[in-house]
Amino acid sequence: MTDQEAAAEEAKRALRRRLRTERAARGPAFAAERAPGLSAQLQALTEQLGARTVTAYLSLPEEPDTRAFLRWAAASGIRVLLPIIRSDGLLDWAEHDGTETIEATLGIPEPTTEALAPSALDEVDLMLIPATAVGRDGSRLGGGRGFFDKTIASMRECPPVYAVVHDEELFDSVPHAAYDQPVDGVVTPTGIHPTLRS
Repeated sequence: MTDQEAAAEEAKRALRRRLRTERAARGPAFAAERAPGLSAQLQALTEQLGARTVTAYLSLPEEPDTRAFLRWAAASGIRVLLPIIRSDGLLDWAEHDGTETIEATLGIPEPTTEALAPSALDEVDLMLIPATAVGRDGSRLGGGRGFFDKTIASMRECPPVYAVVHDEELFDSVPHAAYDQPVDGVVTPTGIHPTLRS
């Protein structure tokens, strides 16, 4: 690792710690109160792009709440693929059917349906992914394990990728390294924000 990469990693860790502390201080009620607004923005983006198959995720209590959007998608006939963490650090995907379980290792909620073949991602029209913070320049600060970066980097043709964060977690730029995958846009409870990359 070069000195520049090491400095970027330290800056990422520092910002991640600060924002996680802020999320914990606000508590789950903060995300719950803003869930209707976030769902409306996610619905608008899905309709704007004409997406019929999307990837999303089951949010943790202090993350922006995705469950209202998942309910809308199910009622609207939108196919949703949710991630399952693999032991090798990559992701499998499974269809959302309204059920979930808590994955024992990392405490991440996961679908209970059977994992699909990797080719299922070829049918995705929009990827909605979690983030700790995002920059208007397309830079994304994830959770630190690189699951989504690896997935996006491995895709031959990637659909539009939008990260989901609280309004307070959208910046002009966030610390990032060359291997961090940029996003096309950001969705917050108050708006849809295309990045400078898109």
